[in-house]
Amino acid sequence: MKEMNGAEVLVKCLEDLGVRHVFGYTGAAILPVFHALRQSDIEIIINSNEQSSAFSAAGYSRSGGQVGVAIVTSGPAITNTLTSVADAFGDSIPLLVFAGQVPEHKIGTDSFQHISVRNVFWDAAKKVIQLSNDDDVEAIVKDAYYFAKSGKPGPVVIDFPMDKQQKVHEYQGMNVLRFEESYHDDRHLCEEQCAEFFRLLLNSKRPLLYLGGGLNSEAGSRAIREFNRLFGIPSVNTLMAKGVVDERDGLNLGMLGMFGTPYANMLIQENDFFFAIGVRWDDRVAEKVGFAIGTDIAYIDINPEKMHQIKTERCPKFTFIGDAPTAIRDLLGYAKKNNITLDIHEWQERARYLKKAWPLDYNRGSAHIQSAEVMDLLAGHIDNNTKITTGVGNHQMLAAQYLPMQSAKSFLTSGSFGTMGFSIPTAIGVHYANPDARVIAIDGDGSLKMNLGELHTIASLDLPVKVLMLNNRSDGMVQNLQDVAYEGIRTGTQRQKDVLFADIAKSFGFSHAARIKDRKELRKGIEAFLNAKGPCFLEICTDCEEILYPKVPAGGAYKDMILGPYIKQAASPSVADNPGLSERPGQPQEAEGFAFAVSDKE
Repeated sequence: MKEMNGAEVLVKCLEDLGVRHVFGYTGAAILPVFHALRQSDIEIIINSNEQSSAFSAAGYSRSGGQVGVAIVTSGPAITNTLTSVADAFGDSIPLLVFAGQVPEHKIGTDSFQHISVRNVFWDAAKKVIQLSNDDDVEAIVKDAYYFAKSGKPGPVVIDFPMDKQQKVHEYQGMNVLRFEESYHDDRHLCEEQCAEFFRLLLNSKRPLLYLGGGLNSEAGSRAIREFNRLFGIPSVNTLMAKGVVDERDGLNLGMLGMFGTPYANMLIQENDFFFAIGVRWDDRVAEKVGFAIGTDIAYIDINPEKMHQIKTERCPKFTFIGDAPTAIRDLLGYAKKNNITLDIHEWQERARYLKKAWPLDYNRGSAHIQSAEVMDLLAGHIDNNTKITTGVGNHQMLAAQYLPMQSAKSFLTSGSFGTMGFSIPTAIGVHYANPDARVIAIDGDGSLKMNLGELHTIASLDLPVKVLMLNNRSDGMVQNLQDVAYEGIRTGTQRQKDVLFADIAKSFGFSHAARIKDRKELRKGIEAFLNAKGPCFLEICTDCEEILYPKVPAGGAYKDMILGPYIKQAASPSVADNPGLSERPGQPQEAEGFAFAVSDKE
């Protein structure tokens, strides 16, 4: 045992847990912790504000194997951090936040910069802990780390009063394995459950995998890829599951939902067995699913609350509450043991056909650069070592549609909470978790401005983060909604002044900062940006009137998908070239089996 103050105990715990980086912003109420970090090998990354610190820490978690740690001070630092914590909570991202606080005897008073951490975070975190003078700091910190990772992951916020940081404690050096083992999930599928699953699967002719964020890990990706090497089932995925399977594969049809790919939204209308794994049935996906009579559903997820909801709403034939990768490996083991195979050749060809026949497209004749055009060009440069972060808006959905991610934890975006300002601070965390990866932060002008100060963080630390900004001088996604809902009346979504963001990046110290307005410069400009070293910034001025397609209208079903004026069938194949056409019940062949609208508004 050693005697240390509370701040030193915290830092020693982080060292024991293998933490190598923390993100934060200092202040009076957290000074003892920052002073203790000076004696440690843990690297402190100082962001431009506390929201960014927690975003960077969450980016560390989202893209790596460890839990990100943010350390902030009291009062406004706590409220600044709320947005990032809520964002992590919505996307089930493990995160540890240590918040400085006034001395314990001043909690609940009008003390300077005091606010109730418990009240602020209660509905936005997996757990909120207020340390008191009688608490064992070491046990609480080590337990919180593994609790954040366990079950349905999420952020844990620890309120650390100033006197608790300064008080002398006995540090015992508890083995972290003791805490890790206490959260070990040993639930497995039994033989009878596996048999029931395969009875349903083998009874289907058109099975479809629906992959969610619960598989977005190295273990999850390996498990589902091995499963599908055996069965070859076509798949669609949520925004949070991009890269879980290689999106260049013809059997992966990409993102499903309101702004999903045309072929994913088409194929779901034809399946007869829907296998949902690690998904939360987001309203932008689930509310649009109108399964035909006879479609069976199987659902695996670790969240019992979500399972109860889906059992009530969807009546799945098969369910399992537990770790998704573990369950997939159990099914795979059972299949190999019993020599189970699947003959769905025609359905596989149908999926490949749709992916080729209904490609994404955009206004190639416009005088202005299209954001979709930029994503289409960038898609050719994505490799297994590329990590993408995005802000929120049309650029986010276009990146999700066009960029063929090839590995787990490679596409990092704000899914549930839809938080603008997410991309750049998250990219900083992604870099520290993956120092050898090529990190590209894609952002719009509206989203980037919300954490513009992180350009200074990137430049001052000389981080090799590449920021690709699509500047349409508007909030494009909201503007598109206004045009539909308010007959083209636009309020608060356009900006008249043309700000030179590349010059701002250059003034911060970016080694490469360029601006492109002319399409003739686009291809070479992107290549120069990708090949440049150090902090890189590329601003591309895009069409403020561009509309995001395809889209499924709010309240609509997949059959109501609007393709827009540019997404068209690539060819007019015959029935012989269009596998499965004659087998789709109740769908008009002359319309290729789909109901969809073509908008004439652009």
